[in-house]
Amino acid sequence: MRYTVFIVLPAYNEEKSIGKLVHRISIAMDDASIEKYQIIAVNDGSSDGTLAKLQELQANFPIKILNHSENKGLGATLRDGLAEASRRSIPEDIIITMDADDTHSPGLILRMVRMVKEGHDVVIASRYREGSRIIGCSRFRRMMSYGASWLFRLTFPIPGVRDFTCGFRAYRAEVINNAINQYGDKFIDQDGFQCMVDVLLKLRKHNIIFGEIPFILRYDLKEGSSKMNIGKTVKNTLLLMLKRM
Repeated sequence: MRYTVFIVLPAYNEEKSIGKLVHRISIAMDDASIEKYQIIAVNDGSSDGTLAKLQELQANFPIKILNHSENKGLGATLRDGLAEASRRSIPEDIIITMDADDTHSPGLILRMVRMVKEGHDVVIASRYREGSRIIGCSRFRRMMSYGASWLFRLTFPIPGVRDFTCGFRAYRAEVINNAINQYGDKFIDQDGFQCMVDVLLKLRKHNIIFGEIPFILRYDLKEGSSKMNIGKTVKNTLLLMLKRM
């Protein structure tokens, strides 16, 4: 196998879930016969034992830890993780981003990797494809997410994309390398959850092939409460739309 899979995990107060997720990633890599992989975990100023747990896991798993001494938000955390993956990668490698709260199944990674190797540049685990399910989310959260999906499809249509906000994605490393070379730190210059949308809005300007796979979001497996401030996220996302129009 000539390529390496880098898995970027932004982590904020995920002491209860990060260990289970790392073990599940290891099993998924073994099942997929992916021998070369590295987890890049970015601890975003967690106030619990997330950092200590990651340091403990380093003894048995290929984990590179980046540490923020204070909480900077998802945007800065994702930016630092992708920058580290970009520095370590070659164009043929694959960079995965996923949540660290164990709601994203590592079992999908093999299918995402295959789609990249078959010709896609970006593959999104989508909640809006046949076969997808959302378990454990309130009806209000589902309606908000579905409405955002249609709003972005109408305003910023991208062939192959229905889910603009899910953070579970696979990127051909060359795509991330080129974007960072072009935009620098401004590739991800949004602090909150809207940063996931902004990544796609920047990449859509280039000759990139997007694809999606159906995804079962297991929010019922999440330990603790959501870190998302819904009102603030909606406001910032709408402001981002106006800015990018």
